[in-house]
Amino acid sequence: MKAEFTYWKESDGKYLGYLNDYPDHWTQGESLEDLKEHLQDLFAEFSSGEIPGIRKVEEIEVG
Repeated sequence: MKAEFTYWKESDGKYLGYLNDYPDHWTQGESLEDLKEHLQDLFAEFSSGEIPGIRKVEEIEVG
């Protein structure tokens, strides 16, 4: 399974990012690989369905 994410490097050298399906929930890492590990953890937590109030984006077919 794959998930898209957005990330950037801050001036202090740390990486910040979020899963595109969950843009309200940012995390950070000391390196890009560290950030990816944190994002994988977030994905596991959020997709468990046990955390209330998690916003999710989906598409529907219209017209």
